[in-house]
Amino acid sequence: MAPRISNRIASFVDALPLAPGQRVLEIGCGPGVAAREVSRRVGSGFVLAIDRSAKAIESAMAGSSTEIATGRLRFLQAAIEDFELPPDEAPFDLAFAMALLHKSCEGFIL
Repeated sequence: MAPRISNRIASFVDALPLAPGQRVLEIGCGPGVAAREVSRRVGSGFVLAIDRSAKAIESAMAGSSTEIATGRLRFLQAAIEDFELPPDEAPFDLAFAMALLHKSCEGFIL
């Protein structure tokens, strides 16, 4: 049985056009809840979840050891504006961001 996730995250993931075998990029993964759920739903696919926060990546990895061990989920500390797909890596079928908070010099923008 899969761990319970919030209704908000479940509804968001339900709305994604996911299919088995897809490669998915999550931008701003936070503690990794959505990334874990997407990983379960794409089966043999692959999910790369990125976040600029080292603390978020640490938390996501700590809660995802089973999924990481399968090789189908990976977390990376990176800001999306600095992220580059390595030339030898296949492109993603889907990229999503659930909620990002961007800090500008004028404050926070959602």
